Amino acid sequence: MLATLRRTKTAVISIIDDDKSIRGATDRLVRSLGFEPHTFASAEEFLQSPHLYDSACVIADVRMPGMSGISLQELLIERGHNLPIIFITAFPESAVQTRALEAGAIAFLSKPFEGKMLIRCLSAALKSPGDEPAEP
Repeated sequence: MLATLRRTKTAVISIIDDDKSIRGATDRLVRSLGFEPHTFASAEEFLQSPHLYDSACVIADVRMPGMSGISLQELLIERGHNLPIIFITAFPESAVQTRALEAGAIAFLSKPFEGKMLIRCLSAALKSPGDEPAEP
């Protein structure tokens, strides 16, 4: 797992969450892994940024004012942006989780989540074809 992270350490990771403290904590973790994080307070802010085109992965809250994380996923798919998405939420609902995962989300994490779990999810999201499976 760490070998995969090291090979992709210059990857841009976009973090979208309306909670400033979650954005900050996730930014610090992603930065500590050597990635280039960019944070956004809303899905709309992300969609208007240049990082829509250079992000290797998106970490997005499910429930946000305006466009939800799930609606963002649907829009990205509709527009042909095949970005790996890791969802985080304080309101885990099985129907929403199933919908997100069936649409291709990498993971659906409940807040608060452990940093190690997010690291595993990032490893899976950034795995290149031919890489060995991520460690459990």
